This record gives sequence, structure tokens and C-alpha cells, in this order.
Amino acid sequence: MLRSFCRHAQSRGEVHVTATSAIDWASQTTTPRQCAKRLTVIISLARFLHAEDPRHEVPPKPLTHPSSSRPLPYIFSINEIQRLAEAANQLWPRRSLRPLTFSTLFNLLAVSGLRISEALALRIGDFTRDGLIVRQTKFRKSRLVPLHETTARALTRYLVRRQEVATRTDHIFVSLRKTPLCYATVHLTFRRLCATIGLPTSPSVRLHDLRHTVAVRALEACPRDRDQVTPHILALSTYLGHASISGTYWYLHTTPYLMRDIADAGQRWMVGGAP
Repeated sequence: MLRSFCRHAQSRGEVHVTATSAIDWASQTTTPRQCAKRLTVIISLARFLHAEDPRHEVPPKPLTHPSSSRPLPYIFSINEIQRLAEAANQLWPRRSLRPLTFSTLFNLLAVSGLRISEALALRIGDFTRDGLIVRQTKFRKSRLVPLHETTARALTRYLVRRQEVATRTDHIFVSLRKTPLCYATVHLTFRRLCATIGLPTSPSVRLHDLRHTVAVRALEACPRDRDQVTPHILALSTYLGHASISGTYWYLHTTPYLMRDIADAGQRWMVGGAP
């Protein structure tokens, strides 16, 4: 954003931040939220610069800052995940690596909670005895993702077939063209398979909902012992690669089961009992 603003200011021949230029640049966005976000970024920069050079103007704060509206996640049932994988196994060409590639990929997302970008970036050397090494992903964090033995065996079976395909890349998931599988191809295939097995299209089911499902099911399995709640959520936050635990807390409101647990704990606390 700052580079974009600098290009805008330079095009106007400006060497100092001006409120007029900042507002004009922020208004070039398509949504009020993005406009407010741009102004917030420039205000922070302007305050920093103004401390040493008063010629930098601090733009006024946006009057409103629209709240984010995250799409409601779709939580998959075990049966739906199985049907998705079975449909992937029926993809054409039947004798090619493609059916096994997509069934393995979707199953891996459904049991590991990996982001799709993380799964597509995996290299063969990232699959170790201890699990998957996810390198320099979102927030520039790397982590080890342990895998259940059944998942490890399934991934091993896939890699045996995968290594029979001569490619110039060591990415785990490859396309029919023997190149790294790209997001657009995965997204299109996922949407078509969802329609094939009759998953709802309004609101649309997203690839990221497989990650949501892993997080929600893990939270539902949280031990009832109050002393175990915090370690459980901290472990899940680390496993998912969240930058902070607040990113994990967001999953708490996404299913009736979790909301009922939260309501019950709140009720016990209100009447003087232990939550």
C-alpha cells in the first residue's frame, strides 16, 4: 500500500504527505472498507514522518470504518468429505495421475487443516517421518504438521505413483502437464465436484472450508476439564499456523455445538459455578 501511495504522490510531484493526496489515493478503491484501511495506513506513516518534519500532513481519521464481514463457513460432514474424494477418484483421464492427485489433495486438506496455498507449495522433501514441513507460509512462519499414520500411508501411496511421472519439479502435487498444480485449476475442479455430489451452492462452499472444518472439529473435541482448554486451543493455534490465538478464537462461533457449549459455560458462571 505504501509503495502504491508513493507512486501516486510522485506522479503529482509531491515530496511530503498531504491530506488531499492521501484522501484522493484512498478514494480510488472500490469499497468503503478498503478506503478506510488505506487511510489508516497513511495516517500511521504521516504521524511517524510528521514527528521529524512538520511539513508532512496527517490526514483526518475516516469517519467510519466498516466492520469486516467474513463469509459463513460451511462445515463438512465425514460423509461429504468421503463423497468428495470418491468423486475426485472418478476424474478423467481415469488411468492418469489426475484422479489420485485430487483425491489425495482434498483428503489431505480435510484431515490436516492446511491452507490450499501451503498444500500446493509442498515439495517431496517436505514429507518426513515426523510429518509435513510447511515452509515460510502466511505471516512468514514455518511449522511441522504431524500426520496420522493413515494419512501418511495414503500420501506415501500417492508419491509412489507421483514419482513414476517424469517432471522438472519436485512439487508433491502436479498437473497433467507435469507442472506444479495451480490454485485456479484446483478451485475449478473443487467447484465442479461439489456440484456433482450435490453440495449447496448458495452460499457457495469454498476450499478454505475444509480448513474450517478441521478447526471446528478439533475445538469440539476440546477436553471438558477447564485446565485443559487453554493448552488445547494453543496447540490448535500452533498446528494451524495462526499468527495469534485470536485467529483461532474466531472458529468458536461457527457451529451450534460450540455455541451451546459456550452458552452452558456462561450460564454456569452467571449462577456462581465454575465455567
